[in-house]
Amino acid sequence: MGMRAFQAPGRFWRGNLHTHSDRSDGGLSPEAVCAHYRDAGYDFLCLSDHFLSRFDFPVTDTRPFRSTGFTTLLGAELHADATSHGELWHILAAGLPEDFEATGKAEDGLALAKRAREAGAFVGIAHPQWSGLTIEDGRAMAAHAHSVEIYNYTCDLETARADGTYLLDELLNEGYALSAFASDDTHFKYEEGLAAWVMVKAAENTPEALLEALKAGLFYSSQGPVIEGFSIADGEVLVECSPAVNVALVGRGAKSENQWGRDLTRVRLSSERFEGDWFRLIVADAAGRLAWSNPVRLD
Repeated sequence: MGMRAFQAPGRFWRGNLHTHSDRSDGGLSPEAVCAHYRDAGYDFLCLSDHFLSRFDFPVTDTRPFRSTGFTTLLGAELHADATSHGELWHILAAGLPEDFEATGKAEDGLALAKRAREAGAFVGIAHPQWSGLTIEDGRAMAAHAHSVEIYNYTCDLETARADGTYLLDELLNEGYALSAFASDDTHFKYEEGLAAWVMVKAAENTPEALLEALKAGLFYSSQGPVIEGFSIADGEVLVECSPAVNVALVGRGAKSENQWGRDLTRVRLSSERFEGDWFRLIVADAAGRLAWSNPVRLD
């Protein structure tokens, strides 16, 4: 999954999968949110308003705000009972049909995620650290999800609970095939986002092509660093990237390989200790910003 994005045909498109407008609890209109990302040079956006009764279960229609060079995925942040803490699930669903039916009164979070996936959506477990999700929560939802939110900018600002790696890695240890997406989760009340995104490899910048690539894991996530190449041959992983100070592979338990330096742009790391298992790539720049690959399995 993690390396195929760099061998697949097409080019990388920059997008944000998780953000909110005044259709739910955001501070800007859908049109203004789309303009914000379009003007910042993003190629696409999924506006994921909260799918709750008090907001009339919105799948916010952003199709009127598509333009040459900028497109949108219809989606929502879905909610239903109950996590292990007795709280609502937060489930990112990008690529929902416009007429996705309201959450049923007896529909729990697992059933809702399953229904979204069957409707064609890319389904992500949102901000697991912010929600305090347990491994039991993760196991239950992993059967219906494509991905785990590895970093959430607004959760970082508000609570310093932005990380999804702990849940992702535990699920990878148990054999689940999940990707990792980063997002802004911007509400435009005091934050403007533009801090974390996905780079999706597709032949064209259309909702259909982007959604297919997301489901296939043909993307990486970033706060700034660019991963230009990621491949493996003869027991070595080759990473090509924008100038970095650390390039690391991490896997099960404490398994890792890394190289520190200044302005690293081409790094070779041994894959030997990851044979028969999984690893992920992390690239860090001098400002402390990270980029994350999707997991790679060598089994």
